[in-house]
Amino acid sequence: MTKEVAHPMVKIQRKVTSLVESKILKPNDSLWKIAFLYGDEWSHWKQELLDFGFSLQDPVSELILVESWEEE
Repeated sequence: MTKEVAHPMVKIQRKVTSLVESKILKPNDSLWKIAFLYGDEWSHWKQELLDFGFSLQDPVSELILVESWEEE
């Protein structure tokens, strides 16, 4: 049995989805609010988001809508 490894961005996407479902974040909250959750790791995740074309002002709903994290 082989286990498929998820793209690292799936981790943050699942966390944000869970926070929206828990009403801790709102779908229209800006992505920069995630910084409060990741502390020291934020600089890494911030760069990942920017590399995928996100702006820190984009709503978290945009992150949740991504269906595939394929890198070109």
